[in-house]
Amino acid sequence: MAYAMAYSPCLRCGIVFGYNPNKVPSFRVEGKREPVCSTCIDVINLMRLQKGLDAFVWDDDAYEPIHESEL
Repeated sequence: MAYAMAYSPCLRCGIVFGYNPNKVPSFRVEGKREPVCSTCIDVINLMRLQKGLDAFVWDDDAYEPIHESEL
């Protein structure tokens, strides 16, 4: 049994982080999904709430390893 994580820079801050590629919060940029780290999602959600918008919700395991069978 094996597990995997994807790693790439966050769309907002540029820091490389690990995540579950099927569940990580992301935004489309030129048709490609770009992941956002948990720190930046918290900042984005704070700004959204201040503007009266709903916060983004993601799975608890969005930043955890994924079982290889789910890839």
